Amino acid sequence: MFPHLKLPRCFSFTASIDWFYRHSFAIAGLRSVITDIGDGDGTSMHCWVPKIHKPFKPSLLLIHGFGANAMWQYGEHLRHFTSRFNVYVPDLVFFGNSSTSSLERTESFQAACVIKLMQAHGVGKTSIVGISYGGFVGYNMAVQCPEMVERLVLCCAGVCLEEKDMEDGLFIVSDLEEASSILLPQTPHKLKELLRYSFFKPTKGVPSFFLTDFINVMCTNYVEEKREMIQEILTDRKLSNLPKITQPTLIIWGEQDQIFPLELGYRLKRHIGKQGQLVIIQKAGHAVNLEKPKEFAKHLKSFLCDSLWSPPSSPTWKDHIHFHIKNKVN
Repeated sequence: MFPHLKLPRCFSFTASIDWFYRHSFAIAGLRSVITDIGDGDGTSMHCWVPKIHKPFKPSLLLIHGFGANAMWQYGEHLRHFTSRFNVYVPDLVFFGNSSTSSLERTESFQAACVIKLMQAHGVGKTSIVGISYGGFVGYNMAVQCPEMVERLVLCCAGVCLEEKDMEDGLFIVSDLEEASSILLPQTPHKLKELLRYSFFKPTKGVPSFFLTDFINVMCTNYVEEKREMIQEILTDRKLSNLPKITQPTLIIWGEQDQIFPLELGYRLKRHIGKQGQLVIIQKAGHAVNLEKPKEFAKHLKSFLCDSLWSPPSSPTWKDHIHFHIKNKVN
């Protein structure tokens, strides 16, 4: 019907969606920047930063988890915050356009990199939202640089897991090799498995060519480095070694999370204590930010936006009386 409109043989649905997200981030007032933050270790980080940093606005840092790049995980939520915050959305090292020649693979190293990135952009204080692995990084930032982190949101982040949890059968997988094959899918079958574990109601009937396209665009870079990161998450991990944090913290969890079971959410709430509050979203899995975006955004806004400082109120009659009394005394 339209002979002049032909899809190129190399057309990629995933790349097209990625382009759409890039366009939407630019429209939202952000720009794409790569910053060299290494101390001789060749570390550079990509980040979406405000085109114009407005000093009167607080800052908000959105940290992604494993999976697609940061745009895919926060694209649905960006519009809720750009009017209230200077928003920063980085790609963690070995994701998107961030890389390093360092052999470090810990979330502590990732946190140190993000701290340097924010300092390079002149950000002294910020609130943080961390999804899954991003929550591990955000928690470590709160430990390493408490004066920088004002408020913290941890979404389905199994920060309180222990190495023995896998042996005790808390997870759906029995060993790290199986976990890596699912979290870093290299075949359509493994990607379907990841979707089944990540969503309470996963989309059915996704064509294999689309899954293959997604893997080719999103899942083939730094696979070995990411496997080593997964290994580091569990190795010798004990709750007794996890430092306490004092920042106000919102913990959000999908009731049916199969990647990091809800028990870890309760455990995290107990560990943080009175500074933490736990919100459980019903009929949602690990990808609660994608599966229940409206409910997820509602809790974020309630915790982050409603707590902002209100502008100074107009002087009252008491203020005027106090002013005149003070002047007479002086």
